Amino acid sequence: MRVSTVTMYEQSLSAMNRQQGDFLKVGQQIASGRRVVNPSDDPQAASRAVGVSQAKAVTQQFADARVSARNTLAQAESVLNSTADAITSAKTLLVQAASDTLSDVDRQSVASELRGIYETLIGQANATDGNGRYLFGGYQDNSPPFARTSGEGVSGVNYVGDESTREQRIDASRLMPVADNGKTIFQSVPSGAGYVARAERESPGETSIGTQQGFVRNEGSVAFTSGPNRVDPNAAHFGKAFTVNFVEAEVDGEITMRVQVANPDDPNELIYDEPYEPGRAVSFGGVSITLDGTPADGDQIQLRPANDANANQDLFKSLKDAIDLLELDQEGTPENRAHFRNTINTVMRELDNSLDNVLTVRASMGARLNELDVVDAVGGNRMMNYEKTLSDLVDLDYAKAIADYSLRQVGLQAAQKAFVDVKSMSLFNFL
Repeated sequence: MRVSTVTMYEQSLSAMNRQQGDFLKVGQQIASGRRVVNPSDDPQAASRAVGVSQAKAVTQQFADARVSARNTLAQAESVLNSTADAITSAKTLLVQAASDTLSDVDRQSVASELRGIYETLIGQANATDGNGRYLFGGYQDNSPPFARTSGEGVSGVNYVGDESTREQRIDASRLMPVADNGKTIFQSVPSGAGYVARAERESPGETSIGTQQGFVRNEGSVAFTSGPNRVDPNAAHFGKAFTVNFVEAEVDGEITMRVQVANPDDPNELIYDEPYEPGRAVSFGGVSITLDGTPADGDQIQLRPANDANANQDLFKSLKDAIDLLELDQEGTPENRAHFRNTINTVMRELDNSLDNVLTVRASMGARLNELDVVDAVGGNRMMNYEKTLSDLVDLDYAKAIADYSLRQVGLQAAQKAFVDVKSMSLFNFL
């Protein structure tokens, strides 16, 4: 076969281009630090690297979501901490106000302090997260969740937000509540809360405590000095509402204490019917209560589970009831003293329930913050695994690459030297 000069030139040029291409490819790998610069370098590794990169991006999005969730929960938890402190301060002031040594002026001074706490709690209930979003409005977080109202028989503050709990996905399999709604926090009681007793007066000028729950008048001087306490949760009718009625006999004036249970099948069902004895502990339906004083004919006391639909669960209403009571002129009659003691005892029990509820929600937020730390650790490990897998697929082995670089450089130089030697060869040199 005849080999022409053009053929030798083309073969030599092709060899040099091939060697130079391999040399530049290794140089590009070293410069970028990646073994797979183009998908054609390793199609299988490039395809797997795309999947790993997408999974890594999703994991990073969840990490960013956890940062947002942690900020929201931390701010809400801080607000609930202040709320618990405010409720504790209100209870301390009520204990002070219950002292018989205080004058009307002193009680009005306590009422002023309670009003300051009342306003503080409204501000905390309408707290924002710093970005203009209200923490306790549920999904309706663009307007204050608690609005002031006025009128007879209302608490002064109504919840107008969304009753759902705002959630955020913090991981592929975890949708976490990040902001509890205000109704759950400020207008609810914890599960397992006990009974609350109310004895009302509806005389002109008196506070309208509890009238929206259907409580009736109490014009005598009867007061509950202890209870209501749970004594037997397994008793019949436990967990239902009770009405304590006082009936005066027409003949001898003896007062009978009768207890009715809220029973749709028999609204007049009596579970207790005995002569009233002041200072004696009375038990019925798994509940015990001690009453003192002298009731008037027709007086009633209502005992309801704290979570009953007709019981007061509103923290703001409880405080407003206490403020209204302390701002009234207190006369030294037994009836007024009984009314004052009953109201203070009721509000104290309601504040205890509200405090327990706030602390329960706060504990739940703390648990979620701890869960975020755990999920963060898992997500961090997952991210490290993705980075290692991605590195194994596309990153460069520098020791091998440098050796290849040197080899390709020698190959290119050899190709260039061979071309120089070949192009100088001619038959004319042998003539």
